Amino acid sequence: MTIFLSGVPGELVRAAFDRAGGNEIASGKFASPESSAALAANGFGWFIDRPTALPAFPGTDDLDWPATRVDLEREMRFPWSGGRHPWLYAAVETPQYLIGIESKRHEPFRDRKAAKLSQAYDRDVWGSGMAPWTAMRDRLRAAPATFHHLDAAQLVKHAFGLVTEARRSDKKPVLVYLYAEPTDKPPSAKALIKHRIEIEDFSDAVDGGVVRFVAVRWTEWLGRFAGDAAGHAARIRDRFHP
Repeated sequence: MTIFLSGVPGELVRAAFDRAGGNEIASGKFASPESSAALAANGFGWFIDRPTALPAFPGTDDLDWPATRVDLEREMRFPWSGGRHPWLYAAVETPQYLIGIESKRHEPFRDRKAAKLSQAYDRDVWGSGMAPWTAMRDRLRAAPATFHHLDAAQLVKHAFGLVTEARRSDKKPVLVYLYAEPTDKPPSAKALIKHRIEIEDFSDAVDGGVVRFVAVRWTEWLGRFAGDAAGHAARIRDRFHP
C-alpha cells in the first residue's frame, strides 16, 4: 500500500516533512495504520497545488475564502531566537487570514494529558488581545490535569506561535483543532463525550482572544469536499476511518 493517496503530490509532501525534521516518513512512523501525520498529510496534501479548491472549515464561513496557499508542516516561530518553536500539521492562508491546523486522530483517547508550560511563555511579548490565552496558560499551570483528552497546553503554545507569525505577515490568526473520532479503533462513548466537553470548555475559555479558536471534526470538514475533491474525501474515509 502506498503512503500517499491518489492525487496527493508525494514529492511536495516529502519535501515539507524533510524541512520539518522529525523523520516521520523515513522512520516508518508515517506508514503506521494509526498515523496522525499520514491523515493530515494526505488530507491537506491534495490541496498544496490547488489551494482554491480547499473547502472552508465549518465555523469559518465568514473568512475571505478561497484559500491562496496551503502548507504542510509549517513552523510558527515565537518572537525570540533559539529554543523550540511550534510546528503545525498544516497552515492555510487567505488574503486576510493565517489559519493554523492542529490535527488529531487517536491521540486524545490514549494517555491522560498533563499540561507543561515553561516560564518562557510568561514573557510579555504576545500583544494585545491575548488575555484569554494567557489566562488559559495560568489555569493549566495551576491545575495541569484539568483536561484528560484535550492537549490544551499544546494548543496554547500553537496560539502563541500563530499570533506571532500572523503579525509578521499582517494577517489575522485562526487556530483550527481538527479532530477525528476514529472508527477503526473506536474510543468508548464516554471518552468521545468527555473529549467534546473538554473542547467546549476550552473554546469558551479562549473566546474573544485575538487568536480565534475553531474546533471541527474531520467528518464535518470532509462532508464539504465537492467536485474532484469529493473523490478524495471518499479515499480519506476508506484509508483513515476518521
